[in-house]
Amino acid sequence: MRTAAPLPLAVHPLTREAFAPYGEVVEVSDAVRHFTINAGNTERYHDLANIEPGPDGRVIVSIFRGQPRSLPFTVQMMERHPLASQAFVPMSGKPYLVVVAPAGAPPAAEDLKVFLARADQGVNYATGVWHHPLLALEGVCDFLVIDRSGPGHNCDEVQLDRHGVIEAL
Repeated sequence: MRTAAPLPLAVHPLTREAFAPYGEVVEVSDAVRHFTINAGNTERYHDLANIEPGPDGRVIVSIFRGQPRSLPFTVQMMERHPLASQAFVPMSGKPYLVVVAPAGAPPAAEDLKVFLARADQGVNYATGVWHHPLLALEGVCDFLVIDRSGPGHNCDEVQLDRHGVIEAL
């Protein structure tokens, strides 16, 4: 039975370095390999995420339409995909929140880390990393999602014994 008050969760800017334990940030940056293609007309930012389809899986591309969340927001559950990675690339030009916890045992509220992603930043959750489902903020938001289709159970959900709360940005 949950008796503890919700744990306030700080919101951090999403950076490649801070997010590295959970996967990759998908963004245009001088820190990533890039080069000119198409007779000088296009700059290619190359190989930004380790897309892992897992055993007998195949990579699929979908669009998820997330409904906006209001703050304060209570984080009550987390999910993970034990067989494959899952990438989210925003398409609506709006910032959003990312809540993660390390791969492994089901997380506690104290394990959660919250990032504010800019409208031009995507994320690729590494295989097995705990994360909260979409947290759109400023209206309905579409995301291009690159993940796995294939045999086997690839989504675990857990309810947190103690909730976390995101009070403000």
